[in-house]
Amino acid sequence: MKITRLRTQVVHLPIDPPILTAILGSIRSADCVLTFLDTDEGITGEGLVFSINNRRLSVIHEMVRQLEDLVVGLDPLLGGSLNARAWKELNFLGYEGVSIVGLAAIDNALWDLRGKAAGMNVAHLIGACRPAVPTYASGGLWLGSSIDELQKEAQSFLDRGFKGMKTRVGPTDPEKMVARVAAVREAIGPDIALMVDANQQMTVKQAIRIGRMMEPLNLTWFEEPVICNNHDGEAELRAALEMPIASGETVHTHRGVLAMLQAGAADVVMPDLQRMGGPTEFLKAGHLCEAFHTPCASHLFPEMSLALLAGLPNGYYLEHMPWFEKIYRERIELDANGHAIVPDRPGWGFSFDLEAVRHYQG
Repeated sequence: MKITRLRTQVVHLPIDPPILTAILGSIRSADCVLTFLDTDEGITGEGLVFSINNRRLSVIHEMVRQLEDLVVGLDPLLGGSLNARAWKELNFLGYEGVSIVGLAAIDNALWDLRGKAAGMNVAHLIGACRPAVPTYASGGLWLGSSIDELQKEAQSFLDRGFKGMKTRVGPTDPEKMVARVAAVREAIGPDIALMVDANQQMTVKQAIRIGRMMEPLNLTWFEEPVICNNHDGEAELRAALEMPIASGETVHTHRGVLAMLQAGAADVVMPDLQRMGGPTEFLKAGHLCEAFHTPCASHLFPEMSLALLAGLPNGYYLEHMPWFEKIYRERIELDANGHAIVPDRPGWGFSFDLEAVRHYQG
């Protein structure tokens, strides 16, 4: 089998109502570059990367196109050679930012293709450690919601079968912020996993103060309280607080995760499939976490990250963010424990709905 063609398609997925965030302001759309790898045997691998509010999506799209020569003519069974050659090709541009995002788009599609060629889900191709993965709802409980809205939305997540969810806090008025988190905890009870994300908006002192105020609320983790490159500050937080600190969604490749682990920056590492550079690097990061006795969660991309977390011995929580659901034919299903079930379908187990893709194409 040989890869004969790289195809791309841009789609614009509206987020309505817009989401108010501490770091990105109002999020109005998730805008994607869909990647398709065609073969001479009629099998096609699919993947995607994205931008928010259509910002610099054309740059990402062009980066993906510029890497076409790395995969056309490649035997998918020798897919591991992609990264070996990519490191040489990308050396001049560097191993962070748009070059790595472009690689992720292709690597995502390549892993889907390998799974489809083998007739196996990617989780089973790796050698799954579990049939389902703990999952939390992340598409809600935003800063712009009132306390009443927070509690109603939290209940709606419970009604849908989730056993975990994430809310957000900002750096100002810690008493008010803690009251919002407490309201969510009151609505869901003591046994549901509750995560809190500060989106890198706090100083170390601010994070320690609000963290100590939130500790009685039994949080699963306190996510990204300080800027992502302040690993010393994250380590200081870990020492000051009893609750787990989660971070890692903004670092690039397994080398960025290794630096975090060496600095003792997080109790939970949550690599982002796009910023890792695709599944190959994501799995490297996950195994590094295992070596440091650290759980590995995920950031976004649930339709692809599910299989990868299922294949990691230390795989932890899947972030269920529904931004991309509109263009997928299948949906993630939860079992009675609120865990996302690994599908038996080959590849990622989630395929693009081409009619929906045409509807949202740019």
